[in-house]
Amino acid sequence: MHVYLLAAPQGGAGGGGGMPQLIMMGAIILVFWLFMIRPQAKKAKEQKKFIENLQKGDKIVTIAGIHGTVNKINEDNTLQLETSPGSYIKIEKSAISSEWTAALNKALAGSTATETK
Repeated sequence: MHVYLLAAPQGGAGGGGGMPQLIMMGAIILVFWLFMIRPQAKKAKEQKKFIENLQKGDKIVTIAGIHGTVNKINEDNTLQLETSPGSYIKIEKSAISSEWTAALNKALAGSTATETK
């Protein structure tokens, strides 16, 4: 019934339909950038800022899931992490996933919100 809409135009007058397609492609690229690339770049920037501002005593979680407290920050882009009292490991700064206290506060906020419902 509506097959004629999908058919190519007859004759030689088919050159004027490119502008709406170009605008639509630009809109798709803009939406992709707003919802995918921009938030990831923002999160990466926050992570870099967090790693640069680490101090002794900060509680962190590594990408391997190891929880600990920063004991010493070395000049060679590593740090000494205290996993339990008297037990230390040396890790790269790039292996830090998040701040433990922030993760705990987020989890507590989520659990209290579900309890009040």
